[in-house]
Amino acid sequence: MNEQEKQQDTAKEDYLAPENVADNYQEETHEPVVEEVSVEEKLRTELNASKDQYLRLVAEFDNFRKRTAKERQELVQTANKDLMQTLVAVLDDSERASKIMETATDIHALKEGVNLVLGKLNSILTGKGLKPMETNSGADFDADLHEAITEIPAPSEVLQGKIIDVIEKGYYLNDKLIRHAKVVVGK
Repeated sequence: MNEQEKQQDTAKEDYLAPENVADNYQEETHEPVVEEVSVEEKLRTELNASKDQYLRLVAEFDNFRKRTAKERQELVQTANKDLMQTLVAVLDDSERASKIMETATDIHALKEGVNLVLGKLNSILTGKGLKPMETNSGADFDADLHEAITEIPAPSEVLQGKIIDVIEKGYYLNDKLIRHAKVVVGK
């Protein structure tokens, strides 16, 4: 054997010597432990980042929910503002008409003034989407559209189950029924 081979054999024997085996083992097993800690730290970091992101999303959603609830409440409170502003003009006209009625002697002019106020009210409500229901005496009773106030004996057999009289008109708002017509039905 040459000298280089002798040195290699000596190094192997030193490495495998009982007093060095424990040190060598710790060194070999120490590296994987370092890697596991590194993986654990990485996972913990990812977990903490995910928790932070989750908490931020929850807080953001809570803020969104509160903001939309507040906006909805404001919308409900001011939804009729535009309608009320236009109806105030009709209220003013009605108050003026009431004052004039106290001293008026010309009934024809008084009727004309009341009809003007009524016409103005109808045009405002129609402009806002209100439409009266067409309900005539002699029409078939429909429980989806009409509310029977009372039933009376029909004057003829033809009017049984039909509308005899309309007490109050029904109304639609933007093609949605908002008030049933109150009617008297023949039985």
